[in-house]
Amino acid sequence: MQNPALKPIPSVDPILLQTNMTQAMLLWQRFVARLLGNAMNKPANEGGQGDNSFAEAIAKWGVNLLLHPTAVMQANMDLFNNQTQLWQHTTTRALGLGHLSPGVPDITDKRFKHPAWQEHQFTEVLLQSYLNMSTYWRTLAQTAGGLSAQDAKKAEFFINSMIDALAPNNYSHTNPQVWQTIVETNGENLVKGMENLLNDFQDGQLRIRMTDMKAFELGRDIATTPGKVVFKNELLELIQYTPTTAKVRQRPVLIVPPWINKYYILDLREKNSFVKWAVDQGNTVFMISWVNPDSQHRDLNFEDYMQAAISAMDAVEAATGERDLNVIGYCLGGTLTAATLAYLKAKGDDRVKSATFFTTLLDFAEPGEIEVFLSEAQVGSLEKRMEKDGYLDGKDMGAAFNMLRSNDLIWSFFVNLYLLGNDPMPFDLLYWNSDSTRMPAAMHSFYLRNMYLNNCLSKPDCITLSGTPIDLGKIDTPAYFVSTHDDHIAPWHGTYKGAKLFSGPVRFVLGQSGHIAGIVNPAAANKYGHWINEELCDDADDWLFAANKVDLSWWHDWNSWVAKFSETEVDARIPGAGKLKIIGDAPGTYVRQKV
Repeated sequence: MQNPALKPIPSVDPILLQTNMTQAMLLWQRFVARLLGNAMNKPANEGGQGDNSFAEAIAKWGVNLLLHPTAVMQANMDLFNNQTQLWQHTTTRALGLGHLSPGVPDITDKRFKHPAWQEHQFTEVLLQSYLNMSTYWRTLAQTAGGLSAQDAKKAEFFINSMIDALAPNNYSHTNPQVWQTIVETNGENLVKGMENLLNDFQDGQLRIRMTDMKAFELGRDIATTPGKVVFKNELLELIQYTPTTAKVRQRPVLIVPPWINKYYILDLREKNSFVKWAVDQGNTVFMISWVNPDSQHRDLNFEDYMQAAISAMDAVEAATGERDLNVIGYCLGGTLTAATLAYLKAKGDDRVKSATFFTTLLDFAEPGEIEVFLSEAQVGSLEKRMEKDGYLDGKDMGAAFNMLRSNDLIWSFFVNLYLLGNDPMPFDLLYWNSDSTRMPAAMHSFYLRNMYLNNCLSKPDCITLSGTPIDLGKIDTPAYFVSTHDDHIAPWHGTYKGAKLFSGPVRFVLGQSGHIAGIVNPAAANKYGHWINEELCDDADDWLFAANKVDLSWWHDWNSWVAKFSETEVDARIPGAGKLKIIGDAPGTYVRQKV
């Protein structure tokens, strides 16, 4: 009689398994041939000398370890003790004396949550050994006394990246979930995985598909809030959204999104669209949709984007008859908004009555994890790469951001697509994330050097735009800053410093979650809460310590705040009814331009 505790072994067709294994091997050989062919055909001087700052940082770190023998010895002892405990645990289990086994740490890493990791003693040893070694190397990576802060961060990032890459789940022969899938599918997963690998290797680069890019269509599944394009120039299209209320607030709202991504992160689907929700609250909402630049835009600079934003403000006035307006800037769009406010202040222009900043850095002293890619040598190398085409390919920038979260944004998809042979799942957020944009060479160089490298925006008169020195300290426009606790792109301690630069009233709100999920937090769902402290303390941690937690989306709080700057109501404004005529339907044409 079969033991009910034992799982039935799936039937395996040996002929089909052999056939699929052979086919998978042939596909792998095709991939290797294509990879080698691309390497042989690549010009020897392509890309210049490149950046070797990570190699230099690792070399310095290795030498620096010699100066910390006590720390190294302690790390070695900890590794020895952990491995000894693991082998004692394994031996007692093998002898059937599990109740006498010394404990090993519980596995909480989501990479190894599949039950297959727990079913074999071999994989338990493999996994725990990997985790012990990971702890060992991460400890050594943090032994950086004597290194510059930047070298220490680069060395730690490089080591952590290697640790993540060497995880046993990333390889078919050490991943029991892959073994199980091979048995269940007679190796068909390997064939499908190699087909996925070949399909994703295009133009000499592997572009891992995070989602099914055919599952969505702009204007049909995402970016669906009704509206019209009412203004257009070289840099932007301006969308005016169709009202859903009979009366609207008198002052319109202009949203300035980042041009590092496309605007529709704020209009993914109806259920999570900030745009749709803001319209439903009785706002006349305008959205900037930036052009996806190419080589003809190589000389466009930061001040060109500023003047384009001002032209959008002029267009809002023409469309509504209202000169005064409320402005929202998201991330880089918020950085541009602050610079624009400072410029308008210097010019005596006070049309912006309130400004909202979503996860916006203005003081770049603490730029977050992206700092590992930002040094004089790295920026110089990037500028040389941009010289040829006149722009930075958005996919290259996306790859850099993905490396900051490699387990979630690289290796998890690698395993799913190429080892398990699954198709990518349709996901609106990942579709947006993969719909990248380019950066004009002149603008991007200005941005990296003046913001990240030299932190000029936080210093009075350090930046001159359109012939006018700007000073954020002179901005007295009421401002609302919303940041997110787990943001690794615009860390909230850094955004807090920026909020303190203004001279006018500032409300700072800290949402839960990260750069995207913490902002796209629908009021109807209230998935994440937020912290509020009416006082802007000198220190960010002091602010949080004294803050009150609210278990609602920050959208509710913002709506109450912005309503104070537009208490009068007027009849709803229909796109095209003002001085600006309709050019086309939302989402427009610029957003459809692909890299």
